[in-house]
Amino acid sequence: MRCHTCGDETSPTDNECQNCHTPHGQPALTPGVSTYSVRGIGLAASIAVGATALLYLVVALFPLVGAVLAGRARESQDPDVLLGAVLVEVVLSLPFLLAYVTAAVLVIVWTWRARKNLDAFPGALPHLGAGWAIAGWLVPFANFVVPARVVANLARDSLWKRFTPGLVFVWWGAWLAFSLGERFVSRRDDQAYARLPEEAASDPEFQRYVDYYQGVLGWHLVPLVACLVAAVSLIVLIRRISSAQEQRIALGRPAWPAHPGWPASGAPQGYPYPAQPVTGPPPQGDAYPAQPVTGPPPQG
Repeated sequence: MRCHTCGDETSPTDNECQNCHTPHGQPALTPGVSTYSVRGIGLAASIAVGATALLYLVVALFPLVGAVLAGRARESQDPDVLLGAVLVEVVLSLPFLLAYVTAAVLVIVWTWRARKNLDAFPGALPHLGAGWAIAGWLVPFANFVVPARVVANLARDSLWKRFTPGLVFVWWGAWLAFSLGERFVSRRDDQAYARLPEEAASDPEFQRYVDYYQGVLGWHLVPLVACLVAAVSLIVLIRRISSAQEQRIALGRPAWPAHPGWPASGAPQGYPYPAQPVTGPPPQGDAYPAQPVTGPPPQG
């Protein structure tokens, strides 16, 4: 007897498939439970996450440009060049913030859809309801733990794993390092910038701006590395989980076209699998009951 989900041979001594953990006799999808496509939203979320990481790379390395502009301001004794450096940093930060919000929304939508699909997978054992796929990102303090637990469930039950894949720990650890590190670095930058003279007028004052930009560059490298690691690992997780779920959903689709009178799943109630073709001799006599005559009787 083969498993209906992965096709592996199963043993009657086991209660479930040892490969995908689907209970014996269960289809790939539970009849009547809705599923959601995650391929398109997963691709969009992956692109948004990658774009966010690249834009943060530009923002984090801006102190290199700031140090050059501060040096030119010192040479020309022109404080307007320092103001230009601030404006450039603001302009570079706006696309990053837009990409960050877009990526956050798409990842939350993808997480919710993927979590809802687990309800249709026999053998899946999610520990949290689908609502936590959204609330887990928004509730204070819970957002330090809940999103990781939801994605860990997605990885285990979609990729047929008994234990949480290590990539989930890499992603979440890097995400926390980026999220907390970026806040710490931003606050430190604000405090250091507030100690600078409002309008530089001498070489020592211009030099303080040069030293400021050179100093903050090293601090930005820590959240930058964490951001890149978190982005790459999350993209890999999204792509793997989306592909696995789409393959399983395809297994549960009927192999015949839907009849107008059948339910949305395409199969008549009570018949989860296609009928087997008749291989024996045709029946003798009338194979079907005669249809009633509805027209006028024949003349003569």
